[in-house]
Amino acid sequence: MRWVLGILLVLLVILQYRLWIAEGSIAEQQRLKAQVEEFTRVNAELEARNAVLEREVLELQTGNAGVEQRAREQLNLVREGEIFYQVEEAGAAPVKPGAAE
Repeated sequence: MRWVLGILLVLLVILQYRLWIAEGSIAEQQRLKAQVEEFTRVNAELEARNAVLEREVLELQTGNAGVEQRAREQLNLVREGEIFYQVEEAGAAPVKPGAAE
């Protein structure tokens, strides 16, 4: 009878080891779930970024309006015959020509 109890005790220890520590354990499942959630979040961010880039590419391919808008916003370009006005803030000190900044 003692040897049966010993075998059952050894079997219990082996099963507990597999449940908590070995491959496929509860801890590994929790780690994998967290990893899947992190990858899902990163993929959602990348998909949103790709959608924005795809819209920009389509706008640039459809005509010159997108290119012109970018040039005006980013490079401060103006068309021939247009006048460019730059408004300074009230608290800003005027910059003298030739003064080192």
